[in-house]
Amino acid sequence: MTIEQQITDKLKDAFDPIHLEIENESDMHSGPPGRESHFKVTLVSKKFDDLMLIKQHRMVNETLKTELSGVIHALALHTYNPNQWFERTSKAPQSPDCEGGGKS
Repeated sequence: MTIEQQITDKLKDAFDPIHLEIENESDMHSGPPGRESHFKVTLVSKKFDDLMLIKQHRMVNETLKTELSGVIHALALHTYNPNQWFERTSKAPQSPDCEGGGKS
């Protein structure tokens, strides 16, 4: 099973998401092709109602603690409750280009 699939399965089980998008952004960074080290997660869940952003991110980090202590180098989190998501027109921000590690 890929790291991306592990992330997907764990977040679905823990958060019963209204929307879940996992993007492997590893190729935007230096290193060999095909790796799974940088991910962007967009997660919309009712479980985030009335929670501050830091609490939402802590919940995700706790859910993915095994993956974060292993091969994942970076995890960009975009978490929303349903009202926040629909106010944003259902789109997360783009990730910035990588400027480090020799990637140009």
